[in-house]
Amino acid sequence: MVVIGAGPGGHAAAEEAARLGARVAIIEKDKWGGTCTHLGCIPTKALLACSRRYAETGKLKRLGISINGTVFDFQAMKRHQAQIVRISALGTQKSLDEAGVARLEGEGRILHPGDVEVIAAKGSKERLKAKNVVIAWGSEPSAIPGIEMSHRIMNSNGFLALPELPTSVVIVGGGAIGVEFANFLAELGVRVAIVELLDQILPYEDKDAADFLSRELKKLGIEIYTSTRVISLDEKDGKAHLKGARGNESIDLRGECAIICTGRRPFLNREELDRVGIHYSPKGISVDSRQRTNLENVFALGDVTGGMLLAHRASAQGRALTNYLFGDGTFFYNEDAVPTVVYTHPGIARIGMTEKQAVEKGIVFETRRVEYGANIIARAELRGNGFVKALFSEGKIIGVTIAGDDAGELVASMALAIGSGMDRKEMRNWILPHPSLSELLKL
Repeated sequence: MVVIGAGPGGHAAAEEAARLGARVAIIEKDKWGGTCTHLGCIPTKALLACSRRYAETGKLKRLGISINGTVFDFQAMKRHQAQIVRISALGTQKSLDEAGVARLEGEGRILHPGDVEVIAAKGSKERLKAKNVVIAWGSEPSAIPGIEMSHRIMNSNGFLALPELPTSVVIVGGGAIGVEFANFLAELGVRVAIVELLDQILPYEDKDAADFLSRELKKLGIEIYTSTRVISLDEKDGKAHLKGARGNESIDLRGECAIICTGRRPFLNREELDRVGIHYSPKGISVDSRQRTNLENVFALGDVTGGMLLAHRASAQGRALTNYLFGDGTFFYNEDAVPTVVYTHPGIARIGMTEKQAVEKGIVFETRRVEYGANIIARAELRGNGFVKALFSEGKIIGVTIAGDDAGELVASMALAIGSGMDRKEMRNWILPHPSLSELLKL
């Protein structure tokens, strides 16, 4: 098997295939670990870890700890970010080497099904023959038509490369990327405004969770403009200047810089796809439930196939594909069992349906909700507000939304419950440690 792209999906597929006895080569242009490691999950979470620790110093007095003159060093935070990225990238390479995967650096091009050319940085070429070829090209930041990138107007990649902390920022897009950046900046004292086209931030998440996070972000001083259309965004007088409209109201915002956070889109090398004859649309390469394209023995997985552009989703697809090709074929990728996590402070996590989705599908359900305020560990550790909301239909759990500290950790067991099709009776057999935050999951 030849895999083109060493992001989470390509990495998982190559590593698992080699461990199952297949001969595997993986081709990566320049970023082992892909977007997640270099321009997404990892650098963002490293920065959020820094801002969170700094912000939490304000709570210590309540616990009897006094700290005077707390300051932060943005350059040290950037060094932490760079170090964690290096560790993640090296970890990807090491795990592939240990599995026996042949790693090739260069641009991988499909000449024909089963025939791949590798073009190295210095121009040398190598041909690889393999029965199976996997496309894992990843994604790129989405753009807004008519808005050009500049020194002060940038996408998420540009923001993560900023050498200095700006004093004010306008963020276009209130999805996961936008709110995470806003949270990091505001915790360090940056003046932040978020502009979102739809009627809530995190438009595809539970409304109660989105409203909860909106209130928490506003406590940090973040201005949030929902249902707001961007009319123009350009540089004026050394500032990024955004003009927008919310109904009949005109919005005029200025910041030292503006960050376009309108999501990501599949990276599609259209010329190659057209030449080889692989079916695709602007939403991504077309695949079936086994990650098969329309060409025999050519597969695609991860962000390049569209849908939820999540690292763990890509990894699950990679493992399922490998099991199909070289294992016993019993492991299927299940889109309904993919959790989503927003790593703000507090965080938002979900697995399965929201109430809105259940209503749209005509599903009869009941809702169970537990508040963080009723949990003694949440109180003792000053975790703040939050809730766990679960949806049950005919006794079976169909969706869980968690809003609050450690939401991303708590959702893991809920992912197991939904992925396994557990019912409420089975979940009531769980014995959870006391006292612990996990007792919020007594639903």
